[in-house]
Amino acid sequence: MTGPPPARPDELTQLRELRADAPAPDRAALAPGRALLTDAIAGRNRRARRLRADWRIASLGAVVAITAAALFITQIVDAAAPRHDHLAARAHDPDLSSPAAALNEASGVLTRRKAPVEPRDDQWVYLREVGGTVTERVRAGSSVQVDPSVPQAMDRTDPHKPHETWLKYDGEATERKGTTDLVRRPYSPSRLHRIAITLPRDPQELLAELRRAFPTDAGHRVAGETTDEHNYRAVFTLLDQSYAIPPHALARVYAALATVKDVKVTDHLVRDASGREVIAVTRDSSRINSRLEIFIDPRTYAYAGFREVVTKEHLAWYDGTRYPGDVIGDLARTGTAVVDAKGQKP
Repeated sequence: MTGPPPARPDELTQLRELRADAPAPDRAALAPGRALLTDAIAGRNRRARRLRADWRIASLGAVVAITAAALFITQIVDAAAPRHDHLAARAHDPDLSSPAAALNEASGVLTRRKAPVEPRDDQWVYLREVGGTVTERVRAGSSVQVDPSVPQAMDRTDPHKPHETWLKYDGEATERKGTTDLVRRPYSPSRLHRIAITLPRDPQELLAELRRAFPTDAGHRVAGETTDEHNYRAVFTLLDQSYAIPPHALARVYAALATVKDVKVTDHLVRDASGREVIAVTRDSSRINSRLEIFIDPRTYAYAGFREVVTKEHLAWYDGTRYPGDVIGDLARTGTAVVDAKGQKP
């Protein structure tokens, strides 16, 4: 007389035995598969009355197939992730629906950050940039003075070659590696730091203070500009010439920039000279037939560079005919650090 038949293992036991030698994935890896499985089971229940096959075997096959698919998809996503680190670091996409939305969002984030330690006067600021501005062919013997608050010409023979600059924190000029040219600036980094941290909270008072710091009578490129043009240029000059404005001061600058008339923001991230995706705050100037785009890092909200683009065909006395879409300047700031000596790299 034979004994009772052996107990039939349940489906979960079969599943464990089937993938006993497979590595156990973490919860994040299984999340896509779990969602697919839930949808699959819901759909299968709706079709159950029309199926004759054993539902238990079908469910077991679905679990195995979906689990394998989840592991495979996760591997693909993980392999591609390094190419998008600069995007993954953002908690969310920036609000680019309007200048006020984008700049006030940035301001709100910056107000919650702790200010870094200010560099010592004997230290140097290291800047790494890509691109530059088109060389201006100024007529020989011309008495026209170049505005020291406007970024001066840089070598564009190889726009993809990084430019390295060292600024003495308490100095008055910068020196670019590989050339004897000096890019003159009206203020030292330490002076710009003091200007930034003492800016008033009221946006209009802040803009008035920046207009005083960067006046309109410095050269031909700013002659005849309106108050709104002056406001925009002054903010840009502070951002471009400062090493690192403390977060609370930068927050006030962005809030004030949002109030400048005719300022816009591109409704999508754009690529800068280095290929990064950045926020573009823009303003057109009919006086000089160009658009100046201020770039902001969407992760840190730090200043990231600029681009100047021709908006209307015109004749520039030093540069010939310019056409809409011509890029006059395109600079990406890709690295900043404080070092102890000129020529030292972080």
